[in-house]
Amino acid sequence: MSAGHAAVAGTGVIGAGWAALFLAHGLDVRAHDPADGAEERLRESVRQAWPALARLGLAEGADPDRLRFTDSAAEAADGARFVQESGPETEDAKRRLLAELDEAAPPSAPLASSSSGLMPTTLQEMCPRRPERVLVGHPFNPSYLIPLVEVVPGTRTERSVVEETLRFYTELGKRPVLVRREVPGHVTNRLQAALWREAYSLVERGVATVADIDTAVSEGPGLRWALLGPLVNQHLSGGPGGMAHTLQHLGPPAQRWMDDLGAPQLTPALAEALVRGVDEELAGVDQARMVAERDALLIQLIEEKRRRSLP
Repeated sequence: MSAGHAAVAGTGVIGAGWAALFLAHGLDVRAHDPADGAEERLRESVRQAWPALARLGLAEGADPDRLRFTDSAAEAADGARFVQESGPETEDAKRRLLAELDEAAPPSAPLASSSSGLMPTTLQEMCPRRPERVLVGHPFNPSYLIPLVEVVPGTRTERSVVEETLRFYTELGKRPVLVRREVPGHVTNRLQAALWREAYSLVERGVATVADIDTAVSEGPGLRWALLGPLVNQHLSGGPGGMAHTLQHLGPPAQRWMDDLGAPQLTPALAEALVRGVDEELAGVDQARMVAERDALLIQLIEEKRRRSLP
């Protein structure tokens, strides 16, 4: 990677994941978070992530000691080649933090927000100095492992900034997806929301339990979705005729299914039923061990996908 440090502003779960990933790719990292004990939590998060990152492959010179915790976000951004903002997901908090980063970061440094819901054009309005270098770079947890990152430009984002951000994330081993129009939730959260919506509806209507819905996905299409996306999988289900055959023969019933999808409201009663269902599903499960085993399998899957020629 080219010279210059990466700045991380906000070192909660997502920001800490970014910091660990930057360090693993041989970057110097300057980070800031105003919360009490933030530095200690960040260094511990990096320590915990390091074995997984080492297994996936560390860049030459990668070292957790290249992390410097600064007294302010401005100090972290000063001289940075790239700035990743991962502060609280509220407009007031973003406005204060982004204004400070916008003032301090070099004009050439992209300013990417990890925001999962705020529009990049809204974020640009918070950066009067250089709005053209502001965009969203939305990762998925754990952000140091999951390759996907959504890159969402705003109306004023310069094309060169988009290209530099895509290049930077790709150098980190990420699989960036360019979101070409601003929509609430970007792309992937909208896809997740579509599945959650019907899962909630099925629970609400008494069609299936929470545990059975999780099994239906994790032991069924979810296995294929981890390898190839839903549309390519749909294409493959059509055999030699591909997507055209699938849509011709299954399109009409699929339309009826889509027309029958539920539109649940997250009432207190439905929320209680979902929480109770998850509690029942995980009764007696060591959740810390479950997360560790999930991450171990994620690493194995990522390693195997790297060895293959899947798109």
